[in-house]
Amino acid sequence: MQVGIFSKTFSRPTLDESLDAIRAAGFGCVQFNLQTVGLPTMPESLDSDLCDRIRLAMGAREIEVSALSGTFNIIHPNAEEQQSGMKSLRVLANACESLGTSLITISTGTRNADYMWAGHAENVSEDAWRDMIVSIAEATEIAEQAGVTLVFEPELSNVVSSAKKARRLLDEIRSPHLKVVIDGANLFHVSEKDRMHEILDEAFDLIGKDIALAHAKDLSAEGFSAAGKGILDYDRYISLLQSIGFTGGLILHSLDESDVPACHQYLKSRLP
Repeated sequence: MQVGIFSKTFSRPTLDESLDAIRAAGFGCVQFNLQTVGLPTMPESLDSDLCDRIRLAMGAREIEVSALSGTFNIIHPNAEEQQSGMKSLRVLANACESLGTSLITISTGTRNADYMWAGHAENVSEDAWRDMIVSIAEATEIAEQAGVTLVFEPELSNVVSSAKKARRLLDEIRSPHLKVVIDGANLFHVSEKDRMHEILDEAFDLIGKDIALAHAKDLSAEGFSAAGKGILDYDRYISLLQSIGFTGGLILHSLDESDVPACHQYLKSRLP
């Protein structure tokens, strides 16, 4: 298991400057977002020369691309928005080999048309579930054709809001090209603090064998925060990751660059 970070945490004028800052901060892996090179997260096209340049720049600094950010609202109420995201997903999938990664992060969507990470009353409906399954199946087919794997995140504000629903999604799609990115802080509300261990343990029992990437942030009364600044029991979380033999990237996010040194040290001190 290696601590990594979202590449866009370090905002610099150039790719080289961003990667130098990531390496100087002690990170050997990232979840790469194309915003780091001035493009949208979900681009309409991607130049192969740029992909090669990114891969070579990463390699020169011994930074691994653990995953490529590819999140969009997969059940956006506007069909054109949804299909635009799907077309961009194909662009990313076809670029993964050149970028040196095989994982793309995705979301399971929300009926909220304004913000992908905001909940909506209809997210729990069977109609939303059906639409999500249709879209995830289409996305997974894109991944299969490109030889990559999609990793979705159980997220309270999205259609797949729990480990149980994540298990249901995996069982319905039944593809080796669909796996999970786990984030302990996304699995419970602050009001469920007393049940935190129970919820975490159940999640790893249900979907542990399908976890391919892990995120690291925290949860407090004010919302999401930097790792170590909230109520998530990181000793328990990391112990559960170890129990499934997880060896991938544990990726910091939801933090400012000024938080990076303390959060990085906090996580490293809890790893074996």
